[in-house]
Amino acid sequence: MSREIVNPEGLRLDGRRPREIRRITCEIGLFHRADGSAFYTQGNTKVIASIYGPQSVQQRFKMENDRCIVECEFTESSFSRSERRKFSKGNRKSKEAALSIKKTFESVILTHLYPRTQINIFVQVLTDDGGAISAAFNAVTLALVNAGIPMKAFVTGCSAGFVDNTAILDINSTERAAGGPVMHMAIHPKTEKVAYLSMENKLLMENFEDVMELAVGGCKKIHQVLKQKVQEYSFATLHTAEDF
Repeated sequence: MSREIVNPEGLRLDGRRPREIRRITCEIGLFHRADGSAFYTQGNTKVIASIYGPQSVQQRFKMENDRCIVECEFTESSFSRSERRKFSKGNRKSKEAALSIKKTFESVILTHLYPRTQINIFVQVLTDDGGAISAAFNAVTLALVNAGIPMKAFVTGCSAGFVDNTAILDINSTERAAGGPVMHMAIHPKTEKVAYLSMENKLLMENFEDVMELAVGGCKKIHQVLKQKVQEYSFATLHTAEDF
């Protein structure tokens, strides 16, 4: 007998309402050797992003004379999920996630400001309790801000799904394991332009709009959290510099 994801009182297994996001924490500028870095957590999902560059292009045949190129590496720690599994740095899922992050941020970074250079994005998922790809977008956005790399817009990500005849926001691993449809989305929060969208399992068209609207709303809520963190970090950095 399958477990109810949303009970008759409207509560999920972790106590959240259908439209609630898990608790978010984030830190900026963790690693001094990186040009930019961030640690982002959403519930029990934990992601680190590091930025190196702009710097010399490692493979010169990839060099572009009118812009920088963006490269991304996405890895998951062997203990990132509850089940035991063999860790593979170059598995298909990791390559797909890296390519999605690369393409998304190539479209928002002002690459023309850094011709003939390369920006490297490194993402490591420490714990995946659902929504790791969405968390990665948020971590990379913070790390790029920390690196001082200008962008046209923030990119924020969130997931949403449909279970027990209810649209729910910010799917955790237990809810994902129920096998219902899950939407992973990243947007430009101010314009609501979709930067990334992927689906797990089929979602009926009659429910698609509700789930998409919920995901967009989640991305915008997360944008407010990230924006506040950037403001706090900028204020603290400014005052630290004034102290010296």
